[in-house]
Amino acid sequence: MKKDRIEEIAELLDKRGKLSLEQLDTFFPNVSQMTLRRDLLQLEQAGRIIRVRGGAMSVKEVQKVSSEPYAKKTTIHTDEKIKIAQKAASLIEENCSLFMDGGTTAMYLAKEMPDINIHVFTNGLAVAIELAQKKYLNVTMLGGQVMKENLSTASPVAKAYFENTNFELAIISASAFTPENGFSCGSQIEADLLKITRKKAKSMYMMLDSSKIGKIMPYTFARLEDINVLITDDNFPPELKAQFEQRNIVVM
Repeated sequence: MKKDRIEEIAELLDKRGKLSLEQLDTFFPNVSQMTLRRDLLQLEQAGRIIRVRGGAMSVKEVQKVSSEPYAKKTTIHTDEKIKIAQKAASLIEENCSLFMDGGTTAMYLAKEMPDINIHVFTNGLAVAIELAQKKYLNVTMLGGQVMKENLSTASPVAKAYFENTNFELAIISASAFTPENGFSCGSQIEADLLKITRKKAKSMYMMLDSSKIGKIMPYTFARLEDINVLITDDNFPPELKAQFEQRNIVVM
């Protein structure tokens, strides 16, 4: 029965943490992949799993390293975040060095990133754990105060740390955006860190799902003219897209 199968899938994911569609096929050889995808969608809508490219992972797996607010964020606007992460991952070239923040979109990017020779600096705990599972990728975790809301770290001494490190690219996300107030977040110390990475990197890519548009958080860390590429979803307003393109910002 469908209900029994869905419960069995949920239990398998709780036990194993992650499963690909191919692995699910071996457990349910008489069920089509289309049906399994629908089962995963139903479980995700119930807040029990997180779909990732080619499969799914248990929410409990995320909660092992997550605070409750962070784990909840991973289940919101999942499709948009995965699509944005896939677009961002396609832009990363071998042998580059880059900075990634600790947001939930960055966690999906960590899952989608190719396992190639690149060096990643990050202040995201969940992001670093995900990246550490890749064989060829090198990851450096920044120290500092742990912000439980988004499982990231930040420190007033980050500027001194970055004086002796080099990265070409910063791929970051924002909690809110308006044309007047720019890209903003809820923590002053995090905003200061993102300002430093913005100045340090040669290029800055912003990951922004359309649910963040029109919202304002207390601390602005970047404005339109500070970014080179905007990576967003299909619901991004055309009139706003035109404002970015008028400033020669690539919109993906």
